[in-house]
Amino acid sequence: MIPEARLERTEHGLMAAGEGWFVLNAREARWFKREGRGVVPGLQGKGDFPKLGIGLYVLRPGEPMAMYHWETDQEDFLVLSGDALLVIEGEERPLRQWDLVHCPAGTKHVIVGAGDVRCVVFAVGALENHTVGSRVEGTLRGREDWGAYTVDEAALRHCAGIEEETTAAGSAYARFPEPELTRYGVGWLPSI
Repeated sequence: MIPEARLERTEHGLMAAGEGWFVLNAREARWFKREGRGVVPGLQGKGDFPKLGIGLYVLRPGEPMAMYHWETDQEDFLVLSGDALLVIEGEERPLRQWDLVHCPAGTKHVIVGAGDVRCVVFAVGALENHTVGSRVEGTLRGREDWGAYTVDEAALRHCAGIEEETTAAGSAYARFPEPELTRYGVGWLPSI
C-alpha cells in the first residue's frame, strides 16, 4: 500500500513534504514568482518527480516560459486559457486555448505569453534520458546531457532566446532575477 504524503503548510502555501500520493490544489500551493517569466505553483513538493516533470505556467503577454531549448526527452504543453506564441524549430505559431504542442526529443522550442490577458499552460515531460538535479548545479537538470539552450532569431525577437548556445541554466537565465516564493495571487488561475 502506498502511503499518503503529508502536506506541509508554509508561509507561502502548501507543499508535499515526502514521498507517496497526494492531492494539492494549485491555488493552495506555494508559488514561485519568476520576474519576467511568469508565476508557477510548486506542485511537485520538496523534490522533482523521478520519472515525469510537470509544470503549470501563468504568463503575462510577452513573458517566456523558458529560454529556447531542446531536451533529450519528449515534452508536451496544453494551453488551458488565453493565447500564447510557440517558437518551434525556428518557426512562429500562435496558440490558443486547448491547443496541444507535442515536442519529440530534440525539438527546439519555447512558449511566450501573447494576447491581452495572462495565459495558463500545463507542461509535462518525460525524464527517462536525464536525471533530475538542481539549477544550482549549473544545468537545467543537473547534467550536461539534458539538452541545450540554442540560438534562434525568432526566439530572440520575443525575448526568449540567448546569444550563445549553452547547457548551463545560470548562463541562459542570467538576465532574470532568482525566483521568489510567494502565495497564490487572486486571478492568476481563471475559472475554466
